Amino acid sequence: MPKNTICLWFDKDAEAAARFYAATFPDSRVTAVHRAPADYPSGQAGDVLTVEFTVAGIPCLGLNGGPAFRPTEAFSFQIATEDQPETDRYWNAIVDNGGAPSACGWCKDRWGLSWQITPRVLTEAIAAGGDEAKRAFAAMMTMQKIDVAAIVVARRG
Repeated sequence: MPKNTICLWFDKDAEAAARFYAATFPDSRVTAVHRAPADYPSGQAGDVLTVEFTVAGIPCLGLNGGPAFRPTEAFSFQIATEDQPETDRYWNAIVDNGGAPSACGWCKDRWGLSWQITPRVLTEAIAAGGDEAKRAFAAMMTMQKIDVAAIVVARRG
């Protein structure tokens, strides 16, 4: 196990979430599923307790801890995309699998985790600063899923 791993709390679907992420994002995989050796507050012996997985190269541990804690937007995965088809593919995979769109490139998956599907053209425009950044930022503020072509137009003025 890596020295630093993101632990994500799930009600009971850590394995389903990990398998969805592994099927959706490159450099992602499920590496281990561990079952509870005894009963625990939100489960029984033999239930899936933890799932070790990687999302886009980031090691994670899914914990089936029950309904006591829910994810918030204070934590999100940010996935950098190269173009509109890649942006669409990830956004649509999350939203069409029981998720929900939000604003400015954010969406939430069916387990409540937040994702930022962010084209590099947007982060590059904001990093450029000045009027170019202001125009790109203003365009982004009107969007749910990021429209790459509209960001390019905004960058140019």
